[in-house]
Amino acid sequence: MSTLSVGNEKWKEWLLNYSLYVILGVLIIAVVVMEPTFLSFDNLSKIMAQASTRGILALGVAGMIVYTGTDLSAGRILGCCAAISASLLQSVTYASRMYPGITEPLPLALPLLLAMAVGMMFCCLNAFGFAVLKMHPFIISLGTQLIAYGALCLYIDSQAGGAQPLASLDPRYISVVNGSFDIGFMKLPYLVVYLAICSAVMWVIWNKTTIGKNMFAIGGNPEAAAVSGVNVVRNIFQVYLIAGMLYGIAAFLEAGRVQSVTTATGLNYDLDAISGCVIGGVSFTGGVGTIPGVLVGVIILQVINYSLYYLGVNAYFQYIIKGLIIIMAVAIDVRKYISKK
Repeated sequence: MSTLSVGNEKWKEWLLNYSLYVILGVLIIAVVVMEPTFLSFDNLSKIMAQASTRGILALGVAGMIVYTGTDLSAGRILGCCAAISASLLQSVTYASRMYPGITEPLPLALPLLLAMAVGMMFCCLNAFGFAVLKMHPFIISLGTQLIAYGALCLYIDSQAGGAQPLASLDPRYISVVNGSFDIGFMKLPYLVVYLAICSAVMWVIWNKTTIGKNMFAIGGNPEAAAVSGVNVVRNIFQVYLIAGMLYGIAAFLEAGRVQSVTTATGLNYDLDAISGCVIGGVSFTGGVGTIPGVLVGVIILQVINYSLYYLGVNAYFQYIIKGLIIIMAVAIDVRKYISKK
């Protein structure tokens, strides 16, 4: 084979691996050229804050994708857990609060733990369907999505004054979520710190624990993993329960960030999480993925989302663009898999 042919093959392989990043990079550069103010520290801070809750959600979804699955229920689970957090942390001076019997502010840890417990409960249902009933993750998570959404609507509709946004939150809650550190001439949101902590913990779980090693083994070849002594069902439940905890944390933070929870909270968050994972290199073919890759994918996607909003692009066109990004990401992932075979 000639040197020219080898060079062409390497060039094609590079394009196959990084073409999506090139396209997204060109889009970002185009936005900066059109609106140079887009790169202000204030905008970057907002992007990172918005990416944080979706990033924590994506850290949980990534485990399912490593198993060659997915989770369509993540966004609705987040909405359900966010409603619980917000309802328990409404200001005690707010006359229309959901629980008028709460006359003293609750410890912030209590709603957080409850949100995590509810997230784990829903994920346990997904794990049972996937690991025990052998259902496809798409189907079981679609069913769980509808259950979570119905529970969210019933919960919000159960208020004495009828369905209304869960707002007027405890100032302590808002401060803990939306506060920031002053670093020189810019502010670092607490949300970014929370994302960094969750990412560090997940990196350790994925790379330094038996749970993570078994997860990649099962994702790569479940039959071989089972033959080698891996308890497949237990490992799947462990990863799903960890995801449920992350969903609860993301929900608690998202409710405080937005400061209002409705039945629309969490809508399409699962798609953003899945897109971020795939853009970040977590393969739908299973057994491949990294925590830094998930973070990069989520941040890139959020930059695109915010830039489209910043430029005033029609919301319907934004859906089209995000859909094309998902299709491209999965198409490139499939092409990588085919080329390896």
